[in-house]
Amino acid sequence: MNLLLLRPEEIAPDGTARLTGRRLLHAREVLRASAGDELRAGVLGGPQGSAEVLALSTTELVLRATFSEPPPPRPGVSLLLAIPRPKALRKVLPAVASLGVDRLVLINANRVEKSYFDSRVMASIEELLLLGLEQARDTIPPEVIVRERFRPYVEDELDSMFPDPVRLLAHPAAAAQTPPAAGRAVLAIGPEGGWVPFEIALLEQHGFTPFTLGPRTLRVEVAVPYVLGAISRSRINP
Repeated sequence: MNLLLLRPEEIAPDGTARLTGRRLLHAREVLRASAGDELRAGVLGGPQGSAEVLALSTTELVLRATFSEPPPPRPGVSLLLAIPRPKALRKVLPAVASLGVDRLVLINANRVEKSYFDSRVMASIEELLLLGLEQARDTIPPEVIVRERFRPYVEDELDSMFPDPVRLLAHPAAAAQTPPAAGRAVLAIGPEGGWVPFEIALLEQHGFTPFTLGPRTLRVEVAVPYVLGAISRSRINP
């Protein structure tokens, strides 16, 4: 945890906050904080700064926070992701938040098991995103949208949801390597078995350009941070 993340409702008018649970344990057992220490802190959805430890016991962490710094710059990338198996999704969600994705659409696909939408991980999305924000010292979580029908979403919602970005489609058989992207972008990554031809054709009809990650076959939890990291670096550090 590189950032102590507070919810707006946890902060009193005088700037103090009282925390229990995982954040208390981390401050006490990992950071070994004590009264008077300064911890890196941020408010979910807002700025970041520091928090002075006013008191720390086995039951409560009392802080006084000051927020004056903006969150880190964002690469302007959104992700259209065929929902992976639960174990992979558990790894992908923190990475997506750490890399500053603006919007994550978890979508069904031909090679996606329908049971994935009912997994316990789906009930833990917010918690897993917070872990990624804490790691990256960020405060802005991605917006998460879940769609269980591929064709209706692409035909009826996608264009209005992403009106002007560059659209990139990860596909092993594509000829082009990852293209440079100017402006906002949405990246589509399929399930481990890949997109089926119908899905590829429909996405291409809606402006997606196929590209390949190279000759290696990658698991979804590897492919997502790999390509997001490459695109993010080129945008934040041109």
